[in-house]
Amino acid sequence: MSVSMVENATPQSEAPAENQSPAGPESTALQSIVKATETGRDLALAILATVAVVFALKWAQSFVISLLLGILFAYTLNPLVVCLDRIRIPRMVSTSIVMAGVVCALALGSYSLRGQIQTILDQLPEAVSKLSTSLASLREDQTSTMQKVQSAASEIEKATSQAAGVPLAPNRRATHVVVDTPGFKLSNFLWVGSMGAAGLIGQAAMVLFLTFFLLLSGDTFKRKLVRVTGPSLSNRKITVRILDDINESIQRYMFLLLATNVLVGLFTWIALRWFGLENAGAWGVAAGLLHIVPYLGPAVTAAAIGMAAFMQFDTLSMALLVTGASLAIAMVVGLFGVTWMTGKTAKMNAAAVFISLLFWGWLWGVWGMLLSVPIIVIVKVVAQHVEQLESVAELLAD
Repeated sequence: MSVSMVENATPQSEAPAENQSPAGPESTALQSIVKATETGRDLALAILATVAVVFALKWAQSFVISLLLGILFAYTLNPLVVCLDRIRIPRMVSTSIVMAGVVCALALGSYSLRGQIQTILDQLPEAVSKLSTSLASLREDQTSTMQKVQSAASEIEKATSQAAGVPLAPNRRATHVVVDTPGFKLSNFLWVGSMGAAGLIGQAAMVLFLTFFLLLSGDTFKRKLVRVTGPSLSNRKITVRILDDINESIQRYMFLLLATNVLVGLFTWIALRWFGLENAGAWGVAAGLLHIVPYLGPAVTAAAIGMAAFMQFDTLSMALLVTGASLAIAMVVGLFGVTWMTGKTAKMNAAAVFISLLFWGWLWGVWGMLLSVPIIVIVKVVAQHVEQLESVAELLAD
């Protein structure tokens, strides 16, 4: 009796196991599908969020650029204010002294070079007229050459048609369509230029005031950010470390940028003096200032210097030689030096720096090219201290 009960009980106890065995792979596959769905959804949300952020940055371009410039200048000038604070000068007075010194230095530099700049501006219409005349003569030579080629081609076509026995097509008058384009109006150009200049002056005033108030506040925002992170001591330490690293990286980059711009201006001035170009000092200052904008600034400077050389020496070879010298100085000292040394200073690979330059230049134009390196440096510093962004830090690291 007991044996029969055991025999009857054995299949009943094994039955659930047989029923559950095929359910294991099905549940595993279902879990894999759910996990893949969640991963795809997270990826789609991340892509949508990134696109939304890019459009927001494009829409708020003027505000964000002014804010970033103010923060960048405040980080750059803060060591001077700190030095004045150490000798017991009040923060308000030290900030006012630094800002007034910067403004006076810019005004004094512009005033000292006003004669050379005025000479360059006076010669600009004549230089443009002379250059356009030279280009027109070159275009006429090319037109006559093309006419000879076309006449030779028509003669060859006529000869081959006669040899093949194909009758020539009768001459037909061609119908020319003339598109009436609106003419250039100087009043409209001056109005648009004045509106752009007014907007630039207003934005410069905003950046100036923002820099002043950020310097005046000192470590106030730093303390507030540390408090916002919460009562955890580890979070506060991480926040302080991030802010200190950002401060050090930006100051290091700005010093590097200042040094390279001074070298570009100095070498350009020496080269132009050696070539005998007039107003070499003003051109050197212009080369140093415009070099702040990567790639575009040196190209504009080289074109303007080449036009001035063509105006003075009246030879295209000399203009090309001066232009090539200006580009060579900008490329050796500036472009390659800044990109390589920025990667070494911020411990970033040069490809990441260049990609950042392309992206922010596409988004914000000249201002984006100017702010691309500080932005990518800040992103890299934050990614180094946030666990969820370790992959970004690894991509940007050298």
